[in-house]
Amino acid sequence: MQFIKRKENRKFRPIHMLIENKKLLKDDFLSGLTVALALIPESIAFAFVAGVSPILSLQTAVVMGLVAATFTGRPGMISSSTAAISVVFASLIAVHGLEYLFATVVLMGLLQILIGVLKLGKYARIIPYPVMLGFLNGLSIVIFISQWDLFKVNQTSVVNGSEVTQSTWLPGPEIALMLFFVAFTMLIIHFVPKYTKAIPSSLIAIIVMTIIAVFMTRSGIHLQNVQDFAGMEISGGLPGFHLPMVPINFETLSIIFPYAIIGGLVGLAEAVLTLQVIDEMTNTRGRTNKEIVAQGLGNIANGFFGGMGGDAMIGQSIINIKSGGRSRISGLVAAASLMFFIMFGSAFINAVPLAGLVGVMFMVVIGTFKWESLRYKNKVPAQDILVIVIVSLITIFSDLATAVIVGVIVSALIFAWEKGKVIYANVEETIPGEKTYKINGTIFFGSVLNFKDIFDFDNDPEEVILDLKYAKVSDYSAVEAISSITKRYAEQGKQFKIVRLSDDCKKLFRNADILASVNIDDLDTELIEFPYV
Repeated sequence: MQFIKRKENRKFRPIHMLIENKKLLKDDFLSGLTVALALIPESIAFAFVAGVSPILSLQTAVVMGLVAATFTGRPGMISSSTAAISVVFASLIAVHGLEYLFATVVLMGLLQILIGVLKLGKYARIIPYPVMLGFLNGLSIVIFISQWDLFKVNQTSVVNGSEVTQSTWLPGPEIALMLFFVAFTMLIIHFVPKYTKAIPSSLIAIIVMTIIAVFMTRSGIHLQNVQDFAGMEISGGLPGFHLPMVPINFETLSIIFPYAIIGGLVGLAEAVLTLQVIDEMTNTRGRTNKEIVAQGLGNIANGFFGGMGGDAMIGQSIINIKSGGRSRISGLVAAASLMFFIMFGSAFINAVPLAGLVGVMFMVVIGTFKWESLRYKNKVPAQDILVIVIVSLITIFSDLATAVIVGVIVSALIFAWEKGKVIYANVEETIPGEKTYKINGTIFFGSVLNFKDIFDFDNDPEEVILDLKYAKVSDYSAVEAISSITKRYAEQGKQFKIVRLSDDCKKLFRNADILASVNIDDLDTELIEFPYV
């Protein structure tokens, strides 16, 4: 019987795995197709920000998506041209042109690979959760606000003999019609999963909306579509290999290096945060340093294929994960589908109504925003709420990288302040003429003031002992504080010594013998004296 049972397991396990793999493959393929459609208006919008052609931005999305997904350390993540990179490179393009852009993107990729090879991605772990919450909330608001640009149309007028293009709102009835179909799209995305999850609801919504828009156009009612937004028919071919035509000298390096380092850090900040968000959504863990290298390889390829550079896209990554994408296949399908649409499916791309795409992005906003953070009052520390608000506001009004840096700094300062308050002493007078301070807590730059206030210099006896068994001396600010206390007791003719230090603390004092003047007395060590400076 045991043999028969094993035989049955061998027979049916591969079939079960095959069925499961087919389902995963189908989910990855359909989610990738959904992401490809959602990437189109975003990429076009980023082209306008950077001052390049829409085709160049779309081709950037293709190359970045293919390379990053191939070497990714976080399956399911979507990479493309992004707003953050577009903003960084806009002034470079305006002043120096596209060739310098391509050279900058190559250098940016090399710097990112260097960061990944040196395994500096581990420092991303210091990003506190309130910073993550602030980033997600701020990004949700940014995505929500950016969608309203799709309710505008570019109009060209002649001013003083020259053509001026201005963005103006659509007429009221057209905006109302778009809003109606935005809501209709959101309803499709919300209710379809209740009946079937075989096909991503976002993809169903876009297809249904495109069919409706085509029939409405034939009936004389026009819905704004991708072609209207781009101001041109979207069609193109495969990107070709191109060496950046810039002089190879120090002057060129001085121009492109600042943009490369800023763009590289901004891109990695967004990629690392996107990785952490996906980790949380899927309850898995990606490989940060591998993803950083993948981003670098994607940007190097972009530079040599005439692209504008990019990084991970959190909005599209969330669409991908919620649509069922779990492996690198979804990212490869998204990039390949986008290239197919550009080359052979331009008619379909141009006909996709903006209302459908806005509806998809609004559902992303709803799913990305951490609504529970609105109920945190009186439930979490006030300082964490402050960090969330600060990071959210900076993300909205400045940029992601600045928001994360400021958030980490503020969190560190708050931690230092709170940690600095948690220090106290148990004071004992065991024999006449001797007093012992048993310190509890960490002595560091944030606590030295409170530490000094513990001692009663004028009223203490002739011999004072500092017991550090339950304390930790963590930096040179603490060493200097103990040295200054020693000096004050010495000026009053009193003896001050330290007992029961940890090995780390002893090493710290030995290394600081030029800065400190202390007596360390321990049962296990000889008396160590450091002269005053």
